[in-house]
Amino acid sequence: MPSPPEVIEELQARFGPDQVAAETTRDGIPTVWVSPVRVREVLEFLKGGVSQPYRVLYDLTAIDERLRWREADFALLYYLMSYERNADVRVKVALRGEYPAVATITDLWPSANWYEREVWDMFGITFEGHPFLERIRLPRWWKGHPLRKEHPARATEMGPYQLPEWRAEDEEAELQFHPERYGLPRSGDHSDYMFLNFGPHHTGTHGLLRLVLRLEGEEILDVVPDIGYHHRGVEKMAERQTYHTFLPYTDRVDYLAGVQNNLPYVLAVEQLAGIEVPPRAQVIRVMLGELFRIISHLVWLGTYGTDSGAMSPVFFTFTDRERAFEIVEAICGFRMHPGWFRIGGVADDLPQGWKPLVDAFVRAFRPHVDEYEKMLVQNAIFRGRTVGVGAYSQAEAIAWGVTGPNLRATGVDWDLRKKRPYSMYDQFEFEVPLADTGDCHARSVVRMEEMRQSLRIVAQAAENMPEGPYKSDHPLAMPPRKAQTMEDIETLIHHFLAVSWGSPMPAGESLFMTEMPKGNTGYYVVSDGGNQAYRLRVRTPSFPHLQTLPRLARGFMISDLVAILGSIDFVLGDVDL
Repeated sequence: MPSPPEVIEELQARFGPDQVAAETTRDGIPTVWVSPVRVREVLEFLKGGVSQPYRVLYDLTAIDERLRWREADFALLYYLMSYERNADVRVKVALRGEYPAVATITDLWPSANWYEREVWDMFGITFEGHPFLERIRLPRWWKGHPLRKEHPARATEMGPYQLPEWRAEDEEAELQFHPERYGLPRSGDHSDYMFLNFGPHHTGTHGLLRLVLRLEGEEILDVVPDIGYHHRGVEKMAERQTYHTFLPYTDRVDYLAGVQNNLPYVLAVEQLAGIEVPPRAQVIRVMLGELFRIISHLVWLGTYGTDSGAMSPVFFTFTDRERAFEIVEAICGFRMHPGWFRIGGVADDLPQGWKPLVDAFVRAFRPHVDEYEKMLVQNAIFRGRTVGVGAYSQAEAIAWGVTGPNLRATGVDWDLRKKRPYSMYDQFEFEVPLADTGDCHARSVVRMEEMRQSLRIVAQAAENMPEGPYKSDHPLAMPPRKAQTMEDIETLIHHFLAVSWGSPMPAGESLFMTEMPKGNTGYYVVSDGGNQAYRLRVRTPSFPHLQTLPRLARGFMISDLVAILGSIDFVLGDVDL
């Protein structure tokens, strides 16, 4: 038998093999089971006691195990990353009881605050010692915990929705902000504080996001983010859809990134099923994915200019966005939400005339990036509003689980396309843009250069597109190739059943991470051998990024808050799921 990974050897040497039980998973991530009473000690050791420590709490989630496993009622999962090792570790805790409890780790990682609240909100697992263990995605008056298996997944399983006047009044009263509930004083030594609602209906929040500001004059003393207005239950939906029919739902997570959302999901399922994707399909995925990275950054650039007081950029950037969408529509048939990737490849081959469209866009867009940079990022007024505003250090960014352009703006050279190449990214020539000040302006500089690098990748993909099939011939590739349905009645029946009922996937678990426009996204798929995911977890970048807002905004003015919000480049579908 192969020797266990180094990190498991370190853990077993420190705590003993009887306290740290190793598990083999389909994704190959070193995975250990520890007891609830030792988990905090194990995590603390991984964070600071090992060489090349695991300083990033990448994710924290849970699984309701009651329908498939008799050894535990719930499993609590901690995912840690080490940039020094370029490696991960998964720590699992088996919990028993209807509403189990475990110690908080908010003092080890500040980002654990929202993750633990989310687990309590969705599963009812208590974190003892948490500073504010309340609902985060659901309203306070919600009954039950939706990701528990007994909670209904369809509207047809519940009675008709009713909102009588008395209930509407009670719910509105619940939404009133009470500073004492959050431990915030109403007055200081010399003055009373003002509490101001910023949103949920405010153009600067880019969607339904409520921020309650504690102000002394115009200076921000604290920010209380109130999220969940956009919550749709994406992870619950995955439990009632087949692996194939869930694919369009992924587009609506980061709804500005299109097929970029499809990629980590299909890669996770392909890893679970052992599906090899043909080179042509991989390069098509890269080309469209990088095109959507440009599309996403164009939305950020244009709206950030508007937030900062510059009206012109949004008209130019959205014009280029439309030109990019013309390519997407020509290839996929849809624009913002193509849902075009498939398990095993893509939906169809590239149509005739696709390459001239791509080549024309590449030629036209190259000089436009330079114009945008001069127009906005190098503009003296824009620099005055962004330089030195909303900065965090490398250590702070890592502690908060920041990824993507926001992390690279602090000087951390980390991009999954380079560090852990997937979909043949190692065959492309491109650079990873970096900055070092970690402020609003640094984040802007990084994204501007990322558009240039994405354009390089798109051009290379178009110029060197491989020949061959666009979908795997693996029996679990979904849906099966259409040609296979025309051979005999048995293949037609197989195609019908696979599409309508779904194909069973091998039992196991699979996490796959990709570098999306806003940061690192991971899809974690747990299969019990059926045709639907037993549990699907979506780790998004915007969720931890928005959690850093109080840290970034303290000491600045309300006008600076708008600049900070725009520089984070979050999307609320990514936050609320």
